[in-house]
Amino acid sequence: MLVGVVAAAALALLVLVFLLLRRRHRVGTDIRRDAPTIPSDIAEGLARTRRALGGRLSGLFLRSTDDTFWTEMEEVLVAADVGVAAATAIVERVRAITPDDAGSARRALRQELIDVFAGRDRSLILRSRPAVVVVVGVNGSGKTTTIAKLAALLEAEGLSPLLAAADTFRAAATEQLQAWAQRLSLDIVSGRPGGDPAAVAFDALQAAQARGKGVLIVDTAGRLHDKRNLMDELGKLVRVLGREAGTVDEVLLVLDGTTGQNGIAQARAFTQAVGVTGIAVSKLDGTARGGIAVAIEHELGIPVKLVGVGERVEDLLHFDAETFVDALLGEA
Repeated sequence: MLVGVVAAAALALLVLVFLLLRRRHRVGTDIRRDAPTIPSDIAEGLARTRRALGGRLSGLFLRSTDDTFWTEMEEVLVAADVGVAAATAIVERVRAITPDDAGSARRALRQELIDVFAGRDRSLILRSRPAVVVVVGVNGSGKTTTIAKLAALLEAEGLSPLLAAADTFRAAATEQLQAWAQRLSLDIVSGRPGGDPAAVAFDALQAAQARGKGVLIVDTAGRLHDKRNLMDELGKLVRVLGREAGTVDEVLLVLDGTTGQNGIAQARAFTQAVGVTGIAVSKLDGTARGGIAVAIEHELGIPVKLVGVGERVEDLLHFDAETFVDALLGEA
Protein backbone atom coordinates (compact mmCIF):
# COMPACT_ATOMS: atom_id res chain seq x y z
CA MET A 1 0.00 0.00 0.00
CA LEU A 2 2.87 2.34 0.84
CA VAL A 3 4.40 1.62 -2.55
CA GLY A 4 1.12 2.61 -4.20
CA VAL A 5 0.97 5.88 -2.29
CA VAL A 6 4.57 6.71 -3.23
CA ALA A 7 3.90 5.91 -6.89
CA ALA A 8 0.80 8.11 -6.91
CA ALA A 9 2.72 10.95 -5.31
CA ALA A 10 5.53 10.61 -7.85
CA LEU A 11 3.03 10.68 -10.70
CA ALA A 12 1.37 13.80 -9.30
CA LEU A 13 4.78 15.46 -8.98
CA LEU A 14 5.61 14.68 -12.59
CA VAL A 15 2.29 16.15 -13.75
CA LEU A 16 2.94 19.31 -11.70
CA VAL A 17 6.44 19.72 -13.19
CA PHE A 18 5.04 19.27 -16.69
CA LEU A 19 2.38 21.93 -16.13
CA LEU A 20 4.90 24.36 -14.66
CA LEU A 21 7.29 23.88 -17.56
CA ARG A 22 4.46 24.34 -20.02
CA ARG A 23 3.41 27.54 -18.29
CA ARG A 24 6.99 28.81 -18.27
CA HIS A 25 7.25 28.16 -21.97
CA ARG A 26 4.09 30.13 -22.66
CA VAL A 27 4.79 33.14 -20.45
CA GLY A 28 7.79 35.35 -21.12
CA THR A 29 8.21 34.30 -24.74
CA ASP A 30 6.92 35.45 -28.07
CA ILE A 31 3.36 34.48 -28.94
CA ARG A 32 3.63 32.84 -32.35
CA ARG A 33 1.35 31.19 -34.81
CA ASP A 34 2.78 28.90 -37.48
CA ALA A 35 -0.58 28.49 -39.18
CA PRO A 36 -3.46 30.91 -39.81
CA THR A 37 -6.28 31.09 -37.29
CA ILE A 38 -9.56 29.87 -38.74
CA PRO A 39 -8.92 30.64 -42.43
CA SER A 40 -12.67 30.63 -43.13
CA ASP A 41 -13.06 33.65 -40.85
CA ILE A 42 -10.45 35.58 -42.82
CA ALA A 43 -12.18 34.63 -46.06
CA GLU A 44 -15.52 35.82 -44.67
CA GLY A 45 -13.99 39.02 -43.28
CA LEU A 46 -12.45 39.90 -46.63
CA ALA A 47 -15.55 39.00 -48.63
CA ARG A 48 -16.23 42.58 -49.75
CA THR A 49 -12.69 43.09 -50.96
CA ARG A 50 -12.62 39.70 -52.65
CA ARG A 51 -15.87 40.39 -54.48
CA ALA A 52 -14.54 43.73 -55.73
CA LEU A 53 -11.05 42.45 -56.51
CA GLY A 54 -11.77 38.86 -57.46
CA GLY A 55 -14.63 39.74 -59.76
CA ARG A 56 -12.43 41.93 -61.94
CA LEU A 57 -9.47 39.57 -61.71
CA SER A 58 -11.46 36.51 -62.69
CA GLY A 59 -12.42 38.20 -65.95
CA LEU A 60 -8.92 39.53 -66.41
CA PHE A 61 -7.33 36.10 -66.16
CA LEU A 62 -9.48 34.79 -68.99
CA ARG A 63 -7.77 37.15 -71.42
CA SER A 64 -4.45 37.23 -73.18
CA THR A 65 -1.53 38.96 -71.49
CA ASP A 66 -1.29 42.02 -73.72
CA ASP A 67 -0.48 45.58 -72.64
CA THR A 68 -4.07 46.23 -71.63
CA PHE A 69 -3.97 43.15 -69.41
CA TRP A 70 -1.11 44.56 -67.33
CA THR A 71 -2.64 48.02 -67.12
CA GLU A 72 -5.90 46.60 -65.85
CA MET A 73 -4.15 44.38 -63.32
CA GLU A 74 -2.51 47.47 -61.85
CA GLU A 75 -5.83 49.33 -61.79
CA VAL A 76 -7.52 46.45 -59.97
CA LEU A 77 -4.82 46.39 -57.29
CA VAL A 78 -5.01 50.16 -56.81
CA ALA A 79 -8.80 49.92 -56.45
CA ALA A 80 -8.29 47.36 -53.67
CA ASP A 81 -6.11 49.93 -51.84
CA VAL A 82 -2.85 48.12 -52.42
CA GLY A 83 -1.47 51.58 -53.21
CA VAL A 84 -0.07 53.00 -56.43
CA ALA A 85 3.58 52.41 -55.54
CA ALA A 86 3.01 48.83 -54.43
CA ALA A 87 0.69 48.00 -57.32
CA THR A 88 3.14 49.35 -59.89
CA ALA A 89 6.09 47.47 -58.39
CA ILE A 90 4.16 44.20 -58.06
CA VAL A 91 2.83 44.27 -61.63
CA GLU A 92 6.28 45.10 -63.00
CA ARG A 93 7.77 42.09 -61.21
CA VAL A 94 5.00 39.79 -62.42
CA ARG A 95 5.38 41.04 -65.97
CA ALA A 96 9.17 40.62 -65.83
CA ILE A 97 8.66 36.90 -65.25
CA THR A 98 6.99 36.79 -68.71
CA PRO A 99 4.30 34.28 -67.74
CA ASP A 100 3.12 32.03 -70.54
CA ASP A 101 -0.57 32.65 -69.98
CA ALA A 102 -3.07 34.34 -67.69
CA GLY A 103 -3.09 31.40 -65.28
CA SER A 104 0.65 31.65 -64.83
CA ALA A 105 0.26 35.40 -64.35
CA ARG A 106 -2.25 34.82 -61.56
CA ARG A 107 0.07 32.40 -59.77
CA ALA A 108 2.93 34.87 -60.12
CA LEU A 109 0.73 37.68 -58.76
CA ARG A 110 -0.19 35.56 -55.75
CA GLN A 111 3.47 34.88 -55.01
CA GLU A 112 4.49 38.52 -55.43
CA LEU A 113 1.77 39.62 -53.00
CA ILE A 114 2.95 37.03 -50.48
CA ASP A 115 6.54 38.16 -50.94
CA VAL A 116 5.60 41.70 -49.89
CA PHE A 117 5.02 40.30 -46.41
CA ALA A 118 8.14 38.12 -46.30
CA GLY A 119 10.99 38.45 -43.82
CA ARG A 120 9.19 40.18 -40.95
CA ASP A 121 8.51 38.80 -37.49
CA ARG A 122 4.76 38.79 -36.83
CA SER A 123 5.01 37.49 -33.29
CA LEU A 124 3.54 39.49 -30.48
CA ILE A 125 6.73 40.15 -28.55
CA LEU A 126 5.79 39.56 -24.91
CA ARG A 127 9.07 38.69 -23.23
CA SER A 128 8.73 40.71 -20.02
CA ARG A 129 6.62 39.85 -17.01
CA PRO A 130 4.34 41.58 -17.12
CA ALA A 131 4.77 42.31 -20.80
CA VAL A 132 3.74 45.87 -21.64
CA VAL A 133 1.64 46.52 -24.74
CA VAL A 134 0.69 50.10 -25.58
CA VAL A 135 -2.12 50.43 -28.14
CA VAL A 136 -2.38 53.65 -30.15
CA GLY A 137 -4.53 55.00 -32.95
CA VAL A 138 -6.88 57.78 -33.96
CA ASN A 139 -10.44 58.13 -32.66
CA GLY A 140 -12.83 55.84 -34.47
CA SER A 141 -10.21 53.34 -35.57
CA GLY A 142 -11.69 50.58 -33.41
CA LYS A 143 -8.82 50.82 -30.93
CA THR A 144 -10.74 50.14 -27.70
CA THR A 145 -12.64 47.21 -29.18
CA THR A 146 -9.41 45.80 -30.60
CA ILE A 147 -7.85 46.01 -27.12
CA ALA A 148 -10.69 43.97 -25.67
CA LYS A 149 -10.37 41.38 -28.42
CA LEU A 150 -6.60 41.26 -27.95
CA ALA A 151 -7.05 40.67 -24.23
CA ALA A 152 -9.41 37.79 -24.94
CA LEU A 153 -6.95 36.36 -27.47
CA LEU A 154 -4.04 36.51 -25.01
CA GLU A 155 -6.19 35.03 -22.25
CA ALA A 156 -6.86 32.09 -24.55
CA GLU A 157 -3.10 31.88 -25.27
CA GLY A 158 -2.45 31.27 -21.56
CA LEU A 159 -1.61 34.78 -20.41
CA SER A 160 -3.43 36.80 -17.75
CA PRO A 161 -4.04 40.34 -19.06
CA LEU A 162 -4.74 43.52 -17.14
CA LEU A 163 -6.21 46.53 -18.91
CA ALA A 164 -5.21 50.15 -18.32
CA ALA A 165 -7.80 52.78 -19.28
CA ALA A 166 -5.33 55.59 -19.96
CA ASP A 167 -7.63 57.43 -22.36
CA THR A 168 -8.61 59.93 -19.67
CA PHE A 169 -9.67 62.64 -22.11
CA ARG A 170 -12.78 60.86 -23.28
CA ALA A 171 -14.98 59.50 -20.50
CA ALA A 172 -16.84 57.27 -22.95
CA ALA A 173 -13.58 55.49 -23.79
CA THR A 174 -13.01 54.51 -20.16
CA GLU A 175 -16.62 53.40 -19.80
CA GLN A 176 -16.37 51.35 -22.97
CA LEU A 177 -13.21 49.59 -21.81
CA GLN A 178 -14.71 49.00 -18.36
CA ALA A 179 -17.76 47.41 -19.98
CA TRP A 180 -15.50 45.12 -22.02
CA ALA A 181 -13.51 44.21 -18.90
CA GLN A 182 -16.69 43.28 -17.07
CA ARG A 183 -17.95 41.27 -20.01
CA LEU A 184 -14.68 39.34 -20.30
CA SER A 185 -14.02 39.11 -16.54
CA LEU A 186 -10.74 41.01 -16.84
CA ASP A 187 -8.98 43.25 -14.34
CA ILE A 188 -8.81 46.93 -15.23
CA VAL A 189 -7.20 50.04 -13.75
CA SER A 190 -8.84 53.38 -14.54
CA GLY A 191 -8.12 56.99 -13.69
CA ARG A 192 -10.24 60.06 -13.12
CA PRO A 193 -11.51 61.96 -16.16
CA GLY A 194 -8.96 64.49 -17.34
CA GLY A 195 -6.20 62.91 -15.27
CA ASP A 196 -2.63 62.28 -16.33
CA PRO A 197 -2.61 59.28 -18.73
CA ALA A 198 1.00 58.44 -17.82
CA ALA A 199 0.02 58.26 -14.13
CA VAL A 200 -2.80 55.83 -14.95
CA ALA A 201 -0.41 53.69 -16.96
CA PHE A 202 2.11 53.74 -14.08
CA ASP A 203 -0.55 52.69 -11.54
CA ALA A 204 -1.70 49.92 -13.86
CA LEU A 205 1.85 48.65 -14.24
CA GLN A 206 2.26 48.46 -10.47
CA ALA A 207 -1.07 46.62 -10.20
CA ALA A 208 -0.05 44.15 -12.90
CA GLN A 209 3.23 43.48 -11.11
CA ALA A 210 1.54 43.06 -7.73
CA ARG A 211 -1.13 40.71 -9.09
CA GLY A 212 1.28 38.57 -11.11
CA LYS A 213 -0.32 39.40 -14.46
CA GLY A 214 1.26 38.16 -17.67
CA VAL A 215 0.58 41.24 -19.78
CA LEU A 216 -0.49 44.86 -19.34
CA ILE A 217 -2.49 46.33 -22.24
CA VAL A 218 -2.69 50.11 -22.18
CA ASP A 219 -5.43 52.02 -23.98
CA THR A 220 -4.44 55.55 -25.01
CA ALA A 221 -6.36 58.61 -26.12
CA GLY A 222 -7.19 58.68 -29.81
CA ARG A 223 -4.73 61.06 -31.38
CA LEU A 224 -4.94 63.15 -34.47
CA HIS A 225 -1.70 62.11 -36.08
CA ASP A 226 -1.00 65.66 -37.27
CA LYS A 227 -1.32 67.28 -33.80
CA ARG A 228 2.22 67.53 -32.48
CA ASN A 229 1.41 68.37 -28.86
CA LEU A 230 -0.90 65.37 -28.53
CA MET A 231 1.69 63.06 -30.03
CA ASP A 232 4.32 64.41 -27.63
CA GLU A 233 2.07 63.55 -24.69
CA LEU A 234 1.66 60.03 -26.03
CA GLY A 235 5.44 59.79 -26.26
CA LYS A 236 5.66 60.76 -22.58
CA LEU A 237 3.36 57.87 -21.61
CA VAL A 238 5.50 55.38 -23.52
CA ARG A 239 8.70 56.76 -21.96
CA VAL A 240 7.28 56.49 -18.42
CA LEU A 241 6.25 52.89 -18.98
CA GLY A 242 9.60 52.06 -20.56
CA ARG A 243 11.50 53.52 -17.62
CA GLU A 244 9.39 51.84 -14.94
CA ALA A 245 8.95 48.47 -16.65
CA GLY A 246 12.41 48.31 -18.19
CA THR A 247 10.93 48.09 -21.69
CA VAL A 248 7.72 48.47 -23.64
CA ASP A 249 7.36 45.15 -25.43
CA GLU A 250 4.94 46.24 -28.12
CA VAL A 251 3.50 49.47 -29.46
CA LEU A 252 0.56 48.38 -31.58
CA LEU A 253 -1.11 50.80 -33.96
CA VAL A 254 -4.75 50.12 -34.79
CA LEU A 255 -5.61 51.23 -38.33
CA ASP A 256 -9.16 51.31 -39.62
CA GLY A 257 -9.12 49.23 -42.79
CA THR A 258 -11.82 51.44 -44.31
CA THR A 259 -9.75 54.66 -44.18
CA GLY A 260 -7.63 53.86 -47.21
CA GLN A 261 -4.28 55.45 -47.91
CA ASN A 262 -4.72 57.92 -45.03
CA GLY A 263 -3.66 54.99 -42.87
CA ILE A 264 -0.15 55.25 -44.33
CA ALA A 265 0.18 58.84 -43.07
CA GLN A 266 -1.11 57.77 -39.66
CA ALA A 267 1.40 54.93 -39.45
CA ARG A 268 4.29 57.24 -40.33
CA ALA A 269 3.30 59.82 -37.70
CA PHE A 270 2.78 57.33 -34.89
CA THR A 271 6.01 55.52 -35.73
CA GLN A 272 7.97 58.77 -35.52
CA ALA A 273 6.34 59.64 -32.18
CA VAL A 274 6.36 56.32 -30.32
CA GLY A 275 8.11 53.71 -32.46
CA VAL A 276 5.27 51.48 -33.66
CA THR A 277 6.33 47.82 -33.59
CA GLY A 278 3.29 46.26 -35.20
CA ILE A 279 -0.08 47.02 -36.75
CA ALA A 280 -3.57 45.69 -36.18
CA VAL A 281 -5.85 46.38 -39.15
CA SER A 282 -9.46 46.63 -37.97
CA LYS A 283 -12.81 46.53 -39.78
CA LEU A 284 -11.60 44.54 -42.77
CA ASP A 285 -15.09 43.05 -42.96
CA GLY A 286 -16.50 46.52 -43.68
CA THR A 287 -14.40 47.50 -46.66
CA ALA A 288 -13.84 46.59 -50.29
CA ARG A 289 -10.27 47.90 -50.00
CA GLY A 290 -8.62 45.32 -47.78
CA GLY A 291 -5.39 45.55 -49.75
CA ILE A 292 -4.27 48.32 -47.36
CA ALA A 293 -2.19 45.70 -45.52
CA VAL A 294 -0.07 45.28 -48.67
CA ALA A 295 0.46 49.04 -48.96
CA ILE A 296 1.50 49.34 -45.31
CA GLU A 297 4.18 46.71 -45.53
CA HIS A 298 5.42 47.71 -48.97
CA GLU A 299 5.81 51.39 -48.09
CA LEU A 300 6.67 51.29 -44.37
CA GLY A 301 8.02 47.83 -43.61
CA ILE A 302 6.02 47.66 -40.37
CA PRO A 303 4.62 44.16 -39.80
CA VAL A 304 0.89 43.64 -39.74
CA LYS A 305 0.42 41.36 -36.76
CA LEU A 306 -3.34 41.23 -36.26
CA VAL A 307 -6.45 41.68 -38.40
CA GLY A 308 -10.00 42.35 -37.28
CA VAL A 309 -12.55 40.61 -39.49
CA GLY A 310 -15.83 40.93 -37.62
CA GLU A 311 -17.76 42.06 -34.56
CA ARG A 312 -17.29 38.99 -32.39
CA VAL A 313 -14.64 38.86 -29.68
CA GLU A 314 -12.91 36.01 -31.50
CA ASP A 315 -12.73 37.97 -34.76
CA LEU A 316 -9.27 39.38 -34.06
CA LEU A 317 -6.86 37.01 -35.76
CA HIS A 318 -3.13 36.52 -36.03
CA PHE A 319 -2.03 37.66 -39.49
CA ASP A 320 -0.86 35.03 -41.95
CA ALA A 321 0.34 36.25 -45.35
CA GLU A 322 -0.66 33.27 -47.50
CA THR A 323 -4.12 33.01 -45.97
CA PHE A 324 -4.62 36.75 -46.34
CA VAL A 325 -3.55 36.81 -50.00
CA ASP A 326 -5.67 33.79 -50.88
CA ALA A 327 -8.67 35.43 -49.19
CA LEU A 328 -8.04 38.56 -51.25
CA LEU A 329 -7.73 36.78 -54.58
CA GLY A 330 -10.39 34.15 -54.03
CA GLU A 331 -10.62 30.96 -56.00
CA ALA A 332 -8.53 30.54 -59.14
